[in-house]
Amino acid sequence: MSLSTWALRAGYRGLRAGMFRYAGGDAERVHEAMISLLAKAPAGARGRVADPITVAGIRFPNRVGLAAGLDKDGLAAQAWARFGFGFAELGTVTVLAQPGNPKPRVFRAMSSEGIINRMGFNNRGAAELAETLRAKGVARGNQALGIPLGISIGKSKVTELEAATQDYLTSLRLLAPYADYVAVNVSSPNTPGLRSLQAAGELAELLGALTGEAAALSARRPVPVFVKLAPDLEGTDLRETVAVINDSRVAGVIATNTTLSRHGLLPADRHLADEAGGLSGRPLTARALSFVERLAATTQLPVMGVGGIMSPADGARMFDAGASLLQLYTGFIYEGPALVRGIQELRRPL
Repeated sequence: MSLSTWALRAGYRGLRAGMFRYAGGDAERVHEAMISLLAKAPAGARGRVADPITVAGIRFPNRVGLAAGLDKDGLAAQAWARFGFGFAELGTVTVLAQPGNPKPRVFRAMSSEGIINRMGFNNRGAAELAETLRAKGVARGNQALGIPLGISIGKSKVTELEAATQDYLTSLRLLAPYADYVAVNVSSPNTPGLRSLQAAGELAELLGALTGEAAALSARRPVPVFVKLAPDLEGTDLRETVAVINDSRVAGVIATNTTLSRHGLLPADRHLADEAGGLSGRPLTARALSFVERLAATTQLPVMGVGGIMSPADGARMFDAGASLLQLYTGFIYEGPALVRGIQELRRPL
């Protein structure tokens, strides 16, 4: 880690102490305040060109991106390049605006460097996100905000599983003009029944419809479709799901989402074990890495590695496991922009 990155890390940790105390330690209120502040940031910064790569026809200025969940409604979309990210994934959004699950629904496992959340796809809806991006001058491929933007789409809570495909298709139609890629979220544990869409039969129907619609919207250059999987998918279920993905026209896989497991929570955080929701951060590190290793061994598709990347060394191991790109969420909360820069320094010493 360079001296400047070390200083950036130390400065952020001082700021983090105050942020984590804000609003009585309410993690969601801190998140909302951060997004409100970043929403006022001017556009214009370009992604740091440290380790460029082209994946699915998209040129990324570097391989470290922001994961979905931090900026659900794209309010701070113009700010993420300023933190050194090479891309940002907005959402997850649904066709219907929805409030998400009852609060409180976000819990910091401080000793374990983890977060448990059961947000439940709270968002303003796909049409609202499309309008927000249009107003910011975003169009697919123009990188008006300095970096490529992915958009994660999910199923509205009130939509029956039998109608899920149409729900996703409507979001795709609304957002394809603004997305450099679309991520299909079938792996959140916080929408009842959603993970059943990872099953081979259901996933084949959904991915076939979405990639077909993407081609219909732009036969010459369909928007790339990625699918995001849960780290709890194992054994025969995982093999069958990957076989479906390999036979589809998707552009890549995002691995992983949060886990329902509570393995890795330290004793000081065990009181959170019974809180419903997905666990992210340090307790997910080994599980996500193992998942990416298994996935990379069974598919030729590019993989975005996400989950438990809490240090530059974790990022390096994820690349070694076969990931082409990385995404940060909980690691960024705990370590700040120094983590983004530190991973890039390992990839390409400055």
